[in-house]
Amino acid sequence: GLSFFWTGLVKPCRLLSPLPVVQISERPLVHQESLPKLPVPPLQQTCSRYLASLEPLISAEEMTHTRELMDEFLRPGGIGERLQKSLERRARKTENWLSDWWMQWSYLDSRMPVAMYTSPGVVLPKMHLQDRQGQMRWVTKCTDGSVCFNGRSLLWHSHTLPVEYLGGKPLCMDQYYQVLSSCRIPGPKRDTVVNYAVGKTPPTHITVVHNFQFFVLDVYNSDGSPLTVDQLYVQLEKIWNSSLQSNKEPVGILTSNHRNTWGKAYNNLIKDKTNKESVRAIQKSIFTVCLDAPKPRVSDEMYFNKVAAQMLHGGGSRWNSGNRWFDKTLQFIIGEDGSCGLTYEHAPAEGPPIVFLVDHVVDYMKRSEMVRTPMIPLAMPQKLRFNITPEIKKDIEKAKQNMNIMVNDLDVRVLNFTHYGRKFPRSHKMSPDAFIQMALQLAYYRMYQTCCPTYESASLRMFKLGRTEAIRSTTTESLQFTKAMDDPSKHKAALLEEAIKVHRKHTHMAIHGQGIERHMLGLRMIAIEDLTSLPDIFMDTSFAVASHFNLYTSQVGSKTDCVMCLGPMVPDGYGICYNPMDDHINFAVTAFNSCEETNATRLSQFLEDSLLDMKTLLEQVSKTQ
Repeated sequence: GLSFFWTGLVKPCRLLSPLPVVQISERPLVHQESLPKLPVPPLQQTCSRYLASLEPLISAEEMTHTRELMDEFLRPGGIGERLQKSLERRARKTENWLSDWWMQWSYLDSRMPVAMYTSPGVVLPKMHLQDRQGQMRWVTKCTDGSVCFNGRSLLWHSHTLPVEYLGGKPLCMDQYYQVLSSCRIPGPKRDTVVNYAVGKTPPTHITVVHNFQFFVLDVYNSDGSPLTVDQLYVQLEKIWNSSLQSNKEPVGILTSNHRNTWGKAYNNLIKDKTNKESVRAIQKSIFTVCLDAPKPRVSDEMYFNKVAAQMLHGGGSRWNSGNRWFDKTLQFIIGEDGSCGLTYEHAPAEGPPIVFLVDHVVDYMKRSEMVRTPMIPLAMPQKLRFNITPEIKKDIEKAKQNMNIMVNDLDVRVLNFTHYGRKFPRSHKMSPDAFIQMALQLAYYRMYQTCCPTYESASLRMFKLGRTEAIRSTTTESLQFTKAMDDPSKHKAALLEEAIKVHRKHTHMAIHGQGIERHMLGLRMIAIEDLTSLPDIFMDTSFAVASHFNLYTSQVGSKTDCVMCLGPMVPDGYGICYNPMDDHINFAVTAFNSCEETNATRLSQFLEDSLLDMKTLLEQVSKTQ
């Protein structure tokens, strides 16, 4: 079993909180039942915090107008109170008033492609593989580690994962049960997510894709025992050797298209019985392994930028974008050159369960050795067939063109900041997360001479079925600090401390279910359901301005020296992920080339300088004290 893995394991901080997340082996279902329900924050509190969050972002005239609309919204017996009551009623009747809405509104209703727009990529440390055999050994161990995670004796489905705790409170483990054997299914107007792990007979196969060709690889024997490492190796070799032709139609690229386009193509594709069975086999698999073809060689400094892009989109139709099934919740990606990582479809789960799996697999691979065991001959893994009609061929061509446009538009920069890591802010009694957020504020301000709406995701897993809340990192205090930083007459250190204190307070409120963003969303969703027209406060320009997040940021803490990356949330914005290690910080910054104003390389440079200047500032203050 996995008992050796769980015992006494303490995870470093992963939620946006100064407290570490700790794992304790016990049955999580007992805790699932005892978890508190997500509260609905007081209306007055959210509305006054919303107004405060607008202050650094809008003009005085706009603010006056918005205050008038807010007074109207909050009139005693008025529309705000009515919506709040309806929302509180929904909270009483459901396990979590937000999670279904969030999944629909944020993911399943969205018609943008999942590749780059919502699916993050994760880059793992480069493996120094000498040859293809090295790649196959790596794939084998990675698969073995993940299958082991999926469950020796189906640990996964019997709900025996250790419970995570934050500050002594158990966290919701539900997302961990959504990651494997699940898949997104396209629809003409709205998608769905299907989890095949919950049925009577959970899936026992993974899918492997090589040169655009998909295979079913059974990872359990008929008696329920998992395949041994060298059995897996032999099966993967068979797959490799029977898919050397590189001229096959990349059916997988269809999954990268706009959801409506893919929805139509999907219905067209599965009209054919063979195609339908092949698609179903991919959807039902525990996860997918993508064996990627070699990429064009790049310089060492460009290497991680290119690999991060490969994890997000595959590099275009000439390279590996067709070697994916982007609707699959979890896809491991391994290149012949030793580049490795994964991409995941975001609707069923957030980063922590994914990173948890990564940490486990990497840890497992360090310890697992290729052991020779007596070989029982195994059947050839089944190749999935697709009948390509002229119409499907046309859909594939359209998807290729669209993907290549998207690939050329996305600029990805990985910054490995090596001067210091999370130990430095901690030594000054500052939260590393808040410190990094202030460095991002400073970098943006120096580049644009203004601040912008900033989104940082925070976990709501203290609550049953909790997903995420947003921390609005741009505050009046952060703006005062960034303005003062290059002004010799100002007391910068005190302003930095104040800005960090405010960020910590906002983080604390967010993870305890007292954030602004999701409450406003809830009131708006209730209004859409109950009213003939939306209240003016939601039609206000300020509302649109404040929700246009030019900085879309996420801390994804991992024990593994990896970096997660995601695309920007808006056309003229940036997507920024960071993983603070003890003595360095991994950043990934993305922006669109089609936007004149944004430049991921320049922002990364400003970010590096800001982090160095903030260190100098604190060291000067320490000396004078």
